[in-house]
Amino acid sequence: MTSPNRRSKPRRRLPPEVLSPAEVNALMAACKGDCYLAVRNRALIAVLYRSGLRIAEALALYPKDVDPERSSIRVLRGKGGKSRTVGIDAGGLAMLTPWLERRARMGFNGVHPLFCSAWGQPLTTGYIRRMLPALARRAGIAKRVHAHGLRHTHAAELREEGVDIGVISKQLGHTDISTTARYLDHIAPWAVVETVKARGWSR
Repeated sequence: MTSPNRRSKPRRRLPPEVLSPAEVNALMAACKGDCYLAVRNRALIAVLYRSGLRIAEALALYPKDVDPERSSIRVLRGKGGKSRTVGIDAGGLAMLTPWLERRARMGFNGVHPLFCSAWGQPLTTGYIRRMLPALARRAGIAKRVHAHGLRHTHAAELREEGVDIGVISKQLGHTDISTTARYLDHIAPWAVVETVKARGWSR
């Protein structure tokens, strides 16, 4: 029996792995076919990738939270109970549209979660944790693939495109911009890479 005073070992955190655009496309292509599962899962991956939402935030969305005209998503149940509005590009919305049309044909309306089961029930984070690695194996992706990795990928791409860190911070829902700075330095240390790459070697 473990002593009550003995501390358990902290859970080891593996370093984040950012996906390339080709890997994300392969992940979505692994959702093969036109069944509702494939259409829904492609849409969910696209929303995670192109908006940077946390998985709990994405699964808490309802159709009314998506505004195609403004290319925005309203997050009502963010971390710490805070709400915010994030952007999503036209490509991400285009991947979501087939699912919106399919769920409407299946008889789901505004009272059902945006991403729901065949019976209109909310999806669980456990289901997504199992689904994404399975799709990654099918797609031949060697990296660890998980929902937060798509959030990492979104942030890294914004950083690489030169988006202001304040904008990235608001998109991710960080309360402190220093959190975003540490986050980006961890997942997208391009300044370090580019500086070292440019060094000359005198022989």
